[in-house]
Amino acid sequence: MKSLDAQNAAARDKLKNDIALRKLLQRMPKSVQDSFTEEQLANIKIAIGARTWGSHVIDLRSTVKMFRYRYYYVFVAGRNRRELSARERRIGLFIQAVALASFLTFSTLLGILVLYLLKSAAGIDIFPGFSFGVWGWFKGEFL
Repeated sequence: MKSLDAQNAAARDKLKNDIALRKLLQRMPKSVQDSFTEEQLANIKIAIGARTWGSHVIDLRSTVKMFRYRYYYVFVAGRNRRELSARERRIGLFIQAVALASFLTFSTLLGILVLYLLKSAAGIDIFPGFSFGVWGWFKGEFL
């Protein structure tokens, strides 16, 4: 049973180290701070978590008027300091995979284009009588 108490204390300390919770708890007496259970602290964190923005490296907020209505937009970016849910981690991994695949595809196509232009500039004709027309376009535009 003692190890369960130690685990609960560790979980409570982890929650208390959350920036938003820490700011809230600092305004309370120590006896009240220690009276919260892990479940209560977690629910308080969820309740106030949506309202804490903090400061971001990129923080772009403005409004746009369209017809009779005004719409707002917010774009913020910066280092992530929150713990992600399993769903958010999966989405993040998917976005990273798509970005990596896009970068590798773009790099490969650019490499093939450069090699094709170098081959054409050197006068190497792999398939006699066939051309993609890229060398002619490149010469006409840039040379």
